Amino acid sequence: MNKALIALAIGGFGIGMTEFVIMGILPDVASALDISIPQAGHFISAYALGVVIGAPILTAFGGKWPAHKTLLLLMVWFTVFNSFSAFANSYELLLVSRFLSGLPHGAFFGIGAVVAGQLAKPGKSAQAIATMFTGLTLANVIGVPLGTYLGHNFSWNVSFMLVGVVGLMAIASVKFWMPELPKSSSEGIRKDLNVLKRGELWMVILLTTIGTGGFFAWYSYIAPLITKVAGHPEWIVSYVMILAGLGMVIGNLIGAKLAEKFSPIYAVIMSMILMVIALITNAYVAENQIAILVMTFLIATIAFCLSTPIQMVMINSAKGSESLGSSMNQSAFNMGNASGAYFAGLPIAFGYSFTSASLVGAIMAGLGVFIATAIILLRKRRESAIAAAS
Repeated sequence: MNKALIALAIGGFGIGMTEFVIMGILPDVASALDISIPQAGHFISAYALGVVIGAPILTAFGGKWPAHKTLLLLMVWFTVFNSFSAFANSYELLLVSRFLSGLPHGAFFGIGAVVAGQLAKPGKSAQAIATMFTGLTLANVIGVPLGTYLGHNFSWNVSFMLVGVVGLMAIASVKFWMPELPKSSSEGIRKDLNVLKRGELWMVILLTTIGTGGFFAWYSYIAPLITKVAGHPEWIVSYVMILAGLGMVIGNLIGAKLAEKFSPIYAVIMSMILMVIALITNAYVAENQIAILVMTFLIATIAFCLSTPIQMVMINSAKGSESLGSSMNQSAFNMGNASGAYFAGLPIAFGYSFTSASLVGAIMAGLGVFIATAIILLRKRRESAIAAAS
């Protein structure tokens, strides 16, 4: 396998670990800082907000330098501020640290997805992009469960120390394995920003934000769902995270195949319809200890069938400014993270069961289906107009 793709995967591993480990140790963080679980959910939203703001800004300015140097600098930033998170001892300090550590996330994945496509053999772009995202999914099999275990049994701070170690590995791998590459943007910032005038691009951003928010509405509160609703002991949460991670790995591979066999937008619609069905089912079977484990695996699998297809939808919609468009889709993914955690937290804060998070997620995924359908109709209308003009 191309070592450069492995370097991207290691970076993805670190990013996936820091993004998702907080969900497994949410009760531990809340207890240590003497805040409620919904308040601890703000750390998820703060990280996501950092991604949203950092992705377009850092990608635009990073376009001035060769892509391999930009990726290296992004990993240095990631490592520094995730290490700071390990030493935060208050709600406010951890909130700021999480925000700053999220800034390079979208730019790394956005530029990395375009670089992966450039490094791929003809017709294998989907598999190359999926390789990068494999790092993120493997983080949920290895890194997140390990971080969750350490957070439960020692201190939540240790989880972020481990992220810092992975960050150092990512820096080394990008430094030594990534070949010299041209600038991630050959057009310049001003021309890149012209992509923002495209209505379809904003529809894809809305699709990613709302559609993937359905997954995060469920996943943000998976720890209390497993322990407080299903009645599993706390020690099992780390193993449940492994189960979810396995589903993500499989889903990521399936998603790449779907993107190659069908149009990426149709792969997105199929995945989101299945997500609606799975999340509704989960809400009604969550009290069953066996069923909740089965549904955890299925929902994670279905959700990560989206990762490669939805990234390709954006790259196709941002022709000429692929890196900026790709990074903005990572912003949208994390707006989904923030909005999913926030909206699912509302009924919980008002005293409803943690199963309400699954129903909120089903609604958001269902809205994603309608948005994806609208994108198809928009494309067909544009194609008809071009055909009529010619």
